[in-house]
Amino acid sequence: MPSSCSIRALWILTNQDTIVFSRRFPVVEKRWRAACERDKSCKEDDLKYNVAPSLPTDSEIADAFVDRKKREGSARGFGIRINQSVEGSDSWVDDPITRHIISLCTKNEEEKNLVLWPLVLHIKGHYCILVLPLVEPDHLKTYTRMCKRSDCGNAVGADESLSPLLLNLPSITGAFMVGHMIGDIITGDVTEPEIVISASPSVGGLLDSLTGSIGISARAKPVAAPVAGSTASGAATSGAMASDAPKIGLRSLDRDAIRSFISSAMPFGTPLDLNYTNISAVKINGFSSADIPPADQKQPAWKPYLYRGKQRILFTIHETVHAAMYDRDEIPDSKKISGQVNCRAELEGLPDVMFPLIGLDTARVELLSFHPCAQVPDHGNEKQSLMFSPPLGNFVLMRYQAFCGMGPPIKGFYQLSMVSENEGAFLFKLRLMEGYRAPLSMDFCTVTMPFPRRRVLSFDGTPSIGTVSVAEHLVEWKIITTGRGISGKSVEATFPGTVKFAPWQPQRLPTSGAVLGNMEDEESDAETESTNNMANVEDLLMEKMNKDLQAVDLEEPFCWQAYDYAKVSFKIMGGSLSGMSIDPKSVSIFPAVKAPVEFSTQVTSGDYILWNTLGKCPVAATPKA
Repeated sequence: MPSSCSIRALWILTNQDTIVFSRRFPVVEKRWRAACERDKSCKEDDLKYNVAPSLPTDSEIADAFVDRKKREGSARGFGIRINQSVEGSDSWVDDPITRHIISLCTKNEEEKNLVLWPLVLHIKGHYCILVLPLVEPDHLKTYTRMCKRSDCGNAVGADESLSPLLLNLPSITGAFMVGHMIGDIITGDVTEPEIVISASPSVGGLLDSLTGSIGISARAKPVAAPVAGSTASGAATSGAMASDAPKIGLRSLDRDAIRSFISSAMPFGTPLDLNYTNISAVKINGFSSADIPPADQKQPAWKPYLYRGKQRILFTIHETVHAAMYDRDEIPDSKKISGQVNCRAELEGLPDVMFPLIGLDTARVELLSFHPCAQVPDHGNEKQSLMFSPPLGNFVLMRYQAFCGMGPPIKGFYQLSMVSENEGAFLFKLRLMEGYRAPLSMDFCTVTMPFPRRRVLSFDGTPSIGTVSVAEHLVEWKIITTGRGISGKSVEATFPGTVKFAPWQPQRLPTSGAVLGNMEDEESDAETESTNNMANVEDLLMEKMNKDLQAVDLEEPFCWQAYDYAKVSFKIMGGSLSGMSIDPKSVSIFPAVKAPVEFSTQVTSGDYILWNTLGKCPVAATPKA
């Protein structure tokens, strides 16, 4: 069987477990049946290993999905073997990957169980996308044996293990890409990487000067800009309609978008190009004689048509800072940076672009990945040359993870103490941009205190800087607002106050049977403490409020009711925190052409968490360097 990815079928289900869209690929299914016939032992072992020679109907898939949710406790499942696990189920394999690559059991006319595997499960919004890639029948039989063995986990040196099996199946990766793209289409999240145009009019033209000075981001445009613009707005409208409508089924417009994408991106079940922008542009603009490249040049798959117009190159380094600030001697603060180099190369023909990437060594990069268009030599020097043949539109040239080369942009502490059952006293003491110098500037900064299980009645307190607003389940402190950024100086911000909640309404915990049958992708992790260990009134109050909490959703760790935290949101312009940079004067184009090059950076917050110094907090042990 070829090593490329082929898809047998895909299904889209709503949160009511109703199939609203399905697609089967007869060409790939014919290959599956041929593989079953070639496997001489397939028919002999069919009763033992339950190999299904054909696909179930949509109703059978929906029923099997509902049965699995009841058996596994949720759509994703337990992922590990627990007391409720049943032999032959996914959790019996005792591997967390079974929360994302699942199996379904159906029955044929003879009431015999048939196993469908591997089904890639992608949950996006209110939809579950199931993608079934083509594998060998032997792979399916190997998995069914894992579901029935007495031992659990991936033992070292074991004859059969799930991880090595999946590593030998490249179709799994392709199926994940298909599932993610379908999910983005049905939820309207098909967006392009952001390219920031700086205030400098280096690109040329009055329009570029105006848009750059007010911070407008450039969006990718196909050759025919007016048509492409209408396409982008249409896609956005489709997404908005899908989000505003009741989440019962897909609108006809959404189904048409999916059918159109599938017919172009994977017409016979084999993914060719999953770039939604390319597919839409080719469909609208078509091809002409002007799109034929020179005879001595090979046109890459990521550039299906040629650009014509004013030439320029735009680079943006976009970094996201994730941090956990504890302000405790026994727990070190943690901060990491995930970044990407976004590019937009409006160049005629099929040129190559080369530039040195500055700061690759000093940034202490942990992980690197590149766009297929890039040619990357072995790295390790301070400056690494990167060559690529750019596609059209905005694209991510490189992704990386690195340590923060500077101190945290926001440092300090957050304290919350319950003075009574329905009232808490809090204190923030923060320093912004300490040690940061121009041209780095903070565009805005906001701190949010969420209380997902308590309704806020009022708050009392005045911050030293900024404004405060209150919603039903949160208090928001806007320290710096857009348009009033700070640069070249640090700012100290304090905010003492009290917050009053509505009276606590105790809720009974459902029984284990009800939890397993009704919870939507939730697991139970109740945390209890004996009142004999309570040392003061505050602990007694916290114990009283937390004892009736419902089962926690491990998919959303920051909504865990036993923890108190504040979340910081900010944007920093003028440079990267990792030290990564690009010198526009060092960018070379082959064959040589005069095209202005512009470079910009922006840093935004990801999960930037201030844990309550006086409360409980999650922490992971890390090995010492």
